[in-house]
Amino acid sequence: MSRPLTIVSLLPELLGTNGDAANARVLAQRARWAGAPATVVEVRSAEDLPDQVDAVVVGSGSDSDLMRARDILATMTTELRTWATAGVPILLVGTGWELLSWGIELADGGVIEGLGIVAGRAVPMPSRATDDIVVTSRHGRLIGFENHSRSYVGAEASPLGPVVSGTGNGAGTEGLVMGSLIGTHLHGPVLARNPGLADHLLRAALARDGHKYHPGQRSLAADEMAKAARNQIAVRLGLPTE
Repeated sequence: MSRPLTIVSLLPELLGTNGDAANARVLAQRARWAGAPATVVEVRSAEDLPDQVDAVVVGSGSDSDLMRARDILATMTTELRTWATAGVPILLVGTGWELLSWGIELADGGVIEGLGIVAGRAVPMPSRATDDIVVTSRHGRLIGFENHSRSYVGAEASPLGPVVSGTGNGAGTEGLVMGSLIGTHLHGPVLARNPGLADHLLRAALARDGHKYHPGQRSLAADEMAKAARNQIAVRLGLPTE
């Protein structure tokens, strides 16, 4: 590429629980291994937004920070809509996904209005989901850790895939796919554990600039480590290994 990929990490401190903000670094490193220079831009306010954006990562945070995170993200609603419409790959994890939905229903009856960028809303579950989750997807089997107290309903987009083990959206599926935007409950961070998903996002990012993505040789060792970690969880859950 004639210029570096710009990977934006939105509110990395507020929305970086469970290592989610590190997904941006995973994308940048895999791009570099593929010979594509990449830089991570941490954005804490609309004033920090760069002129060029090639991929966006929004992680998950605690419920106590929901209103604060929503209010900051609301100042970037136009940009988020523009990126989604233009095909910029966007990864939303946990509450970062919920905040871009129609809204979040809280256990105490309160409601936090979302940005309305993705269809659906988060609603309380009877009990918190805190365990490993296994999902079948077009990007291979995805394995991560889920830690959430809300299911997701009303999505008009496709799910990321059916749940093999775990809770996910709460109705046998996990996640949301809307064009180049992906929402998921998987932590880990999800892209480090599941490099096939990371490579999908990088292909989309580079394709927008007329380039093809081919994983670099140095990705192979990282991929094998991620595969071994997934297989450990699969064995514990009584599932076949890859």
